[in-house]
Amino acid sequence: MNLADALNLHCACETLQSEHLKAELETQPSLAGMSERLAQTHPHLFSATAVFLDAGLARQMNDAVLAIERVMQTPHWQEEVLSRAPSIARVDHGPSGVFAGYDFHVTADGLRLIEINTNAGGALLNAALARAHRACCSDVPAVCDPSSDMDAVEAGFVQMFRQEWRAQRGAAPLRNILIVDDHPDTQYLSPEFDMARALFASQGLQAVVADACDLQWRDGALWHPGLPADMPIDLVYNRLTDFALQDERHAALRQAYVAGAAVVTPHPRAHALQADKRNLTLLSDTARLQAWGVDAADRALLAQVVPQTRRVTPDNADQLWAERRSLFFKPAAGYGARAAYRGDKLTRRVWGEILAGDYVAQALVPPSERLVRVGQARVRLKLDLRAYSYLGQVQLLAARTWSGQTTNFRTEGGGFSPVLVIPSVPVVAESSPLFH
Repeated sequence: MNLADALNLHCACETLQSEHLKAELETQPSLAGMSERLAQTHPHLFSATAVFLDAGLARQMNDAVLAIERVMQTPHWQEEVLSRAPSIARVDHGPSGVFAGYDFHVTADGLRLIEINTNAGGALLNAALARAHRACCSDVPAVCDPSSDMDAVEAGFVQMFRQEWRAQRGAAPLRNILIVDDHPDTQYLSPEFDMARALFASQGLQAVVADACDLQWRDGALWHPGLPADMPIDLVYNRLTDFALQDERHAALRQAYVAGAAVVTPHPRAHALQADKRNLTLLSDTARLQAWGVDAADRALLAQVVPQTRRVTPDNADQLWAERRSLFFKPAAGYGARAAYRGDKLTRRVWGEILAGDYVAQALVPPSERLVRVGQARVRLKLDLRAYSYLGQVQLLAARTWSGQTTNFRTEGGGFSPVLVIPSVPVVAESSPLFH
């Protein structure tokens, strides 16, 4: 057992203080009252307990993200993936897509990739949470990853959006950004939309949180009434889960995206190339990767990190049903654990829905655990790790802790947790004070 594992399983230390979190959340006058609002409406969004990660696993995570990004840039990958994607995914204006999220479980044999998302939420909330925890731990900086400058994380986020703009518009000035979703005020992570608006505004950009149905397509440009009447939309930070922009309510955004009239990020192409769950079947197919000419080192790493994943088809349905207790089933276009099922919990009715849908079956990888304090009790919650990345570079690590079948924000003592990367130090249970 390494030191990170020992701390996660045996140390229920709480390192979050409300005044520090308030200061980090309410960095702009427009965000005043957010901490109180979250405490009332999102009581289990933030955990008071940090998660520890072994430095060797942190390196493995960085290497895996880079390897996957290299594979996704190959012509073979893009031809295979785009051949089954909606036609809009073949539109390429240059941007790569902001806030890719790589979700991992920790096992005794290293990390396992659970899924990839292209509009991974929570980055700004987790950056604030990480700074708040580190403020509490300022007397023990040795436990914090010295390579991670939390003060530079949000600046990196802003530069990411500017890079997306330059990829499509070159040296033209970026004037405004719209944070777009359906009914944004009702979305669970709507407070983060306000944080994004404040962050962009602090950089001199006009920023608006907008409902997608209020966008207007006319005269070859995209418009919104929240901007000056003579100013079309420059860039859309797209939080929609209609990944191919097929919903009629999103017609204006779709037309603007296809025409290249507005920079949209993340976009349908990014989702097809990265986040479609069917892509996991390719990443776990070593023979195919070899045939595509993928480097031997990358193939070896992906064989270790990516659990075997298969399409659910009529031809293999009987076999998958027989093996269901060792599998996890996910819809190809799923997100947020919606309509995802552990095989050992399946009923025949749900199995029928899986066969009628477009699902993949992934080898079940149980999550590791984190000890937390709930009242006077100490309980172990499940945990997963998320690497927010851009162009293959990990920007921020975060964790989620929960109880139940899938991740949620309804668990007392659980929620988002910061990740502290600590040195790879072996711990012998019998001799460690952590075990006594």
